[in-house]
Amino acid sequence: MGPSQEQNQALTHASTPSHQAKPRRTGWWRRRRFLIPAGLVLAAVLVFSWSMRSPSPVGHWDSAEGQDRFLNAYDESFTDMPETAETFDIRTDFGVVRAYQFEGQGDGPPSVLLPGRASASPVWADNMASLLALGDVYTIDLLGEPGRSVQERPITNDADQAAWLNQVLLQLPPDQFHVMGLSIGGWTAANLALHHPESVTAMTLIDPVFVFDDMPLETVLRSIPAAFSWMPKSWRDGFNSYTAGGAPVEDVPVAEMIEAGMQHYSLRLPQPTRISEDQLTELELPVLAIIASESVMLDAEDAAQTAERALPAGTVRVYEGASHAVSGEEPEQIAQDVLDFLAD
Repeated sequence: MGPSQEQNQALTHASTPSHQAKPRRTGWWRRRRFLIPAGLVLAAVLVFSWSMRSPSPVGHWDSAEGQDRFLNAYDESFTDMPETAETFDIRTDFGVVRAYQFEGQGDGPPSVLLPGRASASPVWADNMASLLALGDVYTIDLLGEPGRSVQERPITNDADQAAWLNQVLLQLPPDQFHVMGLSIGGWTAANLALHHPESVTAMTLIDPVFVFDDMPLETVLRSIPAAFSWMPKSWRDGFNSYTAGGAPVEDVPVAEMIEAGMQHYSLRLPQPTRISEDQLTELELPVLAIIASESVMLDAEDAAQTAERALPAGTVRVYEGASHAVSGEEPEQIAQDVLDFLAD
């Protein structure tokens, strides 16, 4: 399915020791705190989408109704974000990418935030206030994922994934960025730095998948029911709750957005290549690795050891008691760790 009328109009516009953070607070699951996942149906999509795919070579919506359901939830979730300074629709070789600029109060380097799988910019709502205290923030809807970015040409490999993102950064006002990625967004950031490090001064990888460890088999198996759009909504909600440490996800706008994207958007992206330790040793820029001790997307101990061993300029933080939804569970702690990291 092509862009909506609203989207068409928009297109013309436009290694150090591990550190243990404080345990999760009681009631951490309050509104929006489960903040996804992003590991999502990733595994099941990789396993099953080949046999069930449509002929389309690019990501697309299954219906206008499905797209409208997602965009309505997107807009409602976006009301929890700060006021935008500017909205961009940036042309790349692979499609048009939606980005937002938010003016910060600090004088730190500008940060660009990459969300997880099947989510988009509103997933960062809980983090914005604390991150804006450090400096300007840009958010990006990943190309080929549910969101307001529009994929127009096939993305076939890791180099393509890095190319479109590099093209976006080159067209945003700052020359260089601190890049922060959540889950598959963490992989996207690391992949960018391996192919196009010129726009990246530092990276923060929040419980990244396929970077420091493989996805556990149990998570792969649990994701299978959520991979099919015709399965009950409760199965997708159940998987998202599982990735967020059991947090409730019903009747939460950002959760509705994520579930709508999972059900109605067909991904046409290549399987991410697990980043090897040899590749990690090539990342000479400063990297802050935030690992959730209770993550179901990786083995926290193995991931932390890999990061400490392989990153030439790595800082590793293990957040005790946190789930894969750590970005929403500990936004203030993350901002403090980022501040300390960038100040070094």
